Amino acid sequence: MIANPPSELVLLQAHELAERIRLRQVSCREVMQTYLAHIERYNPLVNALVSLQPADSLLAQADQRDAELARGEYRGWMHGLPHAIKDLSLTQGIRTTLGSPLYRDFIPQRDGIMVERIKAAGAIIIGKSNTPEFGLGSQTYNPLFGATGCAYDPGKTAGGSSGGGAAALALHLVPVADGSDMMGSLRNPAAFNNIFGFRPSQGRVPFDDSSDLFIDQLGYEGPMARSVRDAALLLSVQAGGDARAPLSICESGQAFAAPLERDFKGTRLGWLGDFNGYLPMEKGVMALCEKALGDFRSLGCSVEPASPEFAPERLWSSWRTLRHWMVAGSLGSAYAEPHKRAQLKTEALWEVENGLKLSASQVFEASVIRSDWYRALSKLFERFDYLLLPSAQVFPFDKNTPWPRSIEGVAMDTYHRWMEVVIPGTLSGCPVASVQAGFNADGLPMGLQIIGRHQADFAVLQLAHAYEQASRWFQRCPSPLISGGKG
Repeated sequence: MIANPPSELVLLQAHELAERIRLRQVSCREVMQTYLAHIERYNPLVNALVSLQPADSLLAQADQRDAELARGEYRGWMHGLPHAIKDLSLTQGIRTTLGSPLYRDFIPQRDGIMVERIKAAGAIIIGKSNTPEFGLGSQTYNPLFGATGCAYDPGKTAGGSSGGGAAALALHLVPVADGSDMMGSLRNPAAFNNIFGFRPSQGRVPFDDSSDLFIDQLGYEGPMARSVRDAALLLSVQAGGDARAPLSICESGQAFAAPLERDFKGTRLGWLGDFNGYLPMEKGVMALCEKALGDFRSLGCSVEPASPEFAPERLWSSWRTLRHWMVAGSLGSAYAEPHKRAQLKTEALWEVENGLKLSASQVFEASVIRSDWYRALSKLFERFDYLLLPSAQVFPFDKNTPWPRSIEGVAMDTYHRWMEVVIPGTLSGCPVASVQAGFNADGLPMGLQIIGRHQADFAVLQLAHAYEQASRWFQRCPSPLISGGKG
């Protein structure tokens, strides 16, 4: 028996806690007090939440939510839920650092669209979740707040760039978490913390934090949760068209609040694996993921090897060019000023300097390659309903290591080459989920990606939900930090 186990309130799934609040079986004040006490106890173990707001202010907001309920006013399913926004998203009146010394004291004058919606649905913003500098790299560390540890071994990285939110979820510091994903940032940390992450279709969640509204289409915001249902409910708040984001999908997000149950007998799944040996994988990753395929088969799905008619080297070339170009566009002005350039981390400098060398024709060619990949993927979807592959190429590694220099003897030539497995999903613009795949002999988690057809977000969530019911990894293997294990 673990001494002083966590309160039942923080252990509830988000939708269960929300229902208790709606029915006034528990007050928003009690929920806030309980979560703040839990955060005080467990957040120091992993350093997941940063810029936490004063307790008296948060309790006053909780009292306001209770008063609204007493008047019969209910804002939405997040009414009274504590919530921490990823520290890349604009939050009015709350410091938004982007993990960079350049933004150490930046307090936005407005909220981003997603933050507006989360507030409108009744959530109380308690602070931010930690992220690497400018979200670059799938290892959450920065010079302002330090590194975020994995919920299954605090000495290991939580992944990134949504590592703070993922570790916070696994330790029940928040009911649900938002994040963003350019290069697996909703998928890699989900895999590293045994939770669920979802990168929506391009345009599903409107985004206007960027200076560019038309070309910057590699990174999207989305949900993470301890259950697929909770993630779908958060997406129901995040999603839906907005005139401020001209490429956003106009469909209402409300559809994601519908039941997720569905029969998957006869569903055809294509296993991309390591792309016929192209992607180096740490020992144990492929075996775990291939074992997890049995849970899909138990649902009545068929699983067969899938091999796209596309050279993966072309994908990496396209990615490198587009990533350089985007980062140079967003950080180029800081790079141009020597005193600001000196405060950029090495990886940011490398991205900008490579981006500044690009010609317009090189960028266009990279976009053509991306388009060719989409066409090749669409052809695969004529044979398969969904595609599967691992969520990461390595298990969580030492959080004091910026990035893995090699995988099974294969040298990694860039700071993000070890994350190449997420590129097929990113460059497709299609919805991609990361579901739990199990643990290695050291108790470290791994995940599995599900890629769905263009804008088939709900269908991907349905398959993920069915798989979750069959595998139940989070229920079976909670973080040892709160279940009496190491740490």
